[in-house]
Formats: sequence, structure tokens, C-alpha cells
Amino acid sequence: MSNKNSNLPAIIVMFALFFMIAFVTNFAGSMGVIVSAQFGASAALSQLGTLANFIAYACMGIPAGLILKRKGYKFTALAAVIVGLVGVAVQWISGPAQSFLVYVIGAFIAGFSMCMLNIVVNPMLNTLGGGGNKGNRLIQLGGSCNSVGGTIAPILLGYLIGGEASNATVKDAAPAMIIAMVIFAIAAVIIALTNIPEPHMETAEEKAARKAGKVAKDPNGPLSFRHFVLGAIAIFFYVGIEVGIPNTANLHFSSIPAIGAALTGTMIGAYWFCMMLGRLAGGAIGGKVSSKAMLSATAIAAIVLLIAFIFSPETAKIAMFGKELPVALIFITLCGLCTSVMWGAIFNLAAEGLGKYTAAASGIFMTLVCGGGIIPFLQNLLADKIGAVQSYWFLIACLLYLVFYALVGSKNVNKDIKVD
Repeated sequence: MSNKNSNLPAIIVMFALFFMIAFVTNFAGSMGVIVSAQFGASAALSQLGTLANFIAYACMGIPAGLILKRKGYKFTALAAVIVGLVGVAVQWISGPAQSFLVYVIGAFIAGFSMCMLNIVVNPMLNTLGGGGNKGNRLIQLGGSCNSVGGTIAPILLGYLIGGEASNATVKDAAPAMIIAMVIFAIAAVIIALTNIPEPHMETAEEKAARKAGKVAKDPNGPLSFRHFVLGAIAIFFYVGIEVGIPNTANLHFSSIPAIGAALTGTMIGAYWFCMMLGRLAGGAIGGKVSSKAMLSATAIAAIVLLIAFIFSPETAKIAMFGKELPVALIFITLCGLCTSVMWGAIFNLAAEGLGKYTAAASGIFMTLVCGGGIIPFLQNLLADKIGAVQSYWFLIACLLYLVFYALVGSKNVNKDIKVD
């Protein structure tokens, strides 16, 4: 009990960082509606902010893993929130500067922060939870805080934009950006004052050996494990699915005058709220239900919902919020229940049995999170050609890979490799 109590401050900080990851990431996704209006961007180009945000993962994933190994969780987290504050500030400047390029640069800088925070949060929660199903349970509970941030961002942006998306400007989003900067500043102070365990930081002996050039080259590494390699690919597809589902729907339905940005933003916020509910449920049952079962069941359910979305007639509507809401948008919202537990399940399955390779694996893992920018960009390239609704077949194909990983690819066939 005393050990759990001593870990509580660190767990609370990790949960808070999870909130910030989703708030800033989803903020970039929701900004697609604004930059499309102010800068005349196409559906694909409107996703450049999200693409830049996630491409930063590809650039920073492995370096951040090295920083985590050599400097520890606290240093990495503190550096991440400072970088995040700078990134949001640059995005805020893009409004007065009337520059789409400045906005994209700001999103790219913010992406470095999100990558570093993810590298800190996931292995830390998995370790504090004890690994296995218990580690997955703590990640799912932390993911609930992530979903709160994800829920607030699109609703806030939709409210700030108002009913006419075509008149939206970056200036409209200024209050949300200021909130994000304040959150980062407060987080920096809290992290500096909190004692955070350092289970994966290199020892003094390892540091001395590295500086003396006496470190023996390990013939193995995270990429020596098949289940980790396939899991990293799975996370590439998953993050793209998680982001692509709401982002494309937000662009599509916000452009329909009868629906508008405010109502669409509310429903997209509901998608992330469903993710929160799903993660709370996942946290409650995570110690009893395997990650493999969670991932396979939710991936199949998401496929069913997206097929229902694609084939829903445009005339099918339901009264909600005083307006006629397309039933198809309800299916998009419900997908949040499915994507909610996928991250924790994939990370848990991919990191299981890696031991001393966990920190390096986390860096590689985060590199593949760039799928959150690449997949939506590719989806919207399709949307520009074949329509937003039909572009969701691309996401269904990605979900089929997740089913494969859960049922086949997640098995550790490299247990002969020494990991302690």
C-alpha cells in the first residue's frame, strides 16, 4: 500500500500530461476547419497542421527515447511542456501574421512536445501499473484523462467558430490557444516540484561506460522482437484511424450549412467523450480482460460502424440539439467507444516482454505515431477525389490490420532473447 501511495503523485502528473497530449493534438485537428476558411486550403491541405504535428513524431521519436534513457522521465517531461508552450505560441502568432506557413511550423513544434510527452507517459504508467493486464489498466485510466482533453478541444473550437465555418479565422481560436499556453506553464511548475520515479534511466556505471566508449554492442534490440515490430505498425494505423475518423467528418459536416461548425464540433467532441467512457470501462475491466480480446473486439466493431456510416442514406436524420442531425454522424461518434481502448491494448501487447529494451522501444513506437498525420492526409487526398464518405474504406482497411495484429501478430515468438 505504501508503494502505491508513493507512486500516486507521479501517476497524477502522468494523467495530467495525458490530458495535455489530447487537448493540443485535437486542437490541431479542429483547426483544419479554420485554415480551410481563412487560407482557402483544400480538404487535404487543411490537414497539414495535423500532418506536421504527427510528422514531428517521426523526427523526434528515437531521439526522445535516447533523452528519456539518459536524462530520465522528469527532465524529458519538463522539456516537453516548454516546447509545447512555444509551439502553441507560434500557432497563435500565425493569426496576426496571416500566414499558413507559420501555423504549420507551430503545429510541427507542438508535435515535438506531444511526442516527448507520449514517450514519458506510456512506459511510466505501464511500469507503475506493474505491466501485463494491470499495466494496461493504468494506461486505460490515464487514457480517460486524454479523452477529456480530446473532448474539450473540438467543442471549444466549434463554439469559438460559431455557425458560419466559412468566416472562421485563426483569431477566433486565440482564447483556446491562450488556455493551452497557461496549461503548459502550470504543468512545468508542477513537474518541477514533483518526485517522479526513474526506472529506465541509465545507471552511473552505464553512463561512465558510454562516455569511455566501453559499451558492448548489444546484438539485439526492440526490433529483434516480431510482436513489437508488428505492434509499431499497428500503432501507425491506429493513430491514423483515431484521428482520421473525426477530422474528416468534421470537415465534411461543418461545410453543410444546415449543420454548421458548432453542432459538428459538439458531435466530434462527443466522439472523444465516447473515448473517455470507453477508456473508463477499459480501466475497470482491464485487469480481467486481455489486451488481445479488447483490440480484436473493438476493431471489428469499428469496421461495422464505419460500414453503417458509409451506407447510411443522406436523408436519414434524427432530431438533436434543435436540429436535424444525420444518422451517419451518430455512427462516427460511436466509433469513439471502439478506438478508446486500442492505444493501451496495442502498447501493452507490443511492449510485453521487452524488459531493458522498453525505453528504446518507446522511442521507436512514438516514431510510428506519425501515422496520425499521414493517414488522415492520405484519406483526405482520397476525399478530394472520391468524396469524404467513400474515403472511409481506407480506414476500414487499416482496421483489418489491427484485427490481424490482435489475433496473430501480437504473440511473442522471441522469448529466447535475454531482456534483464
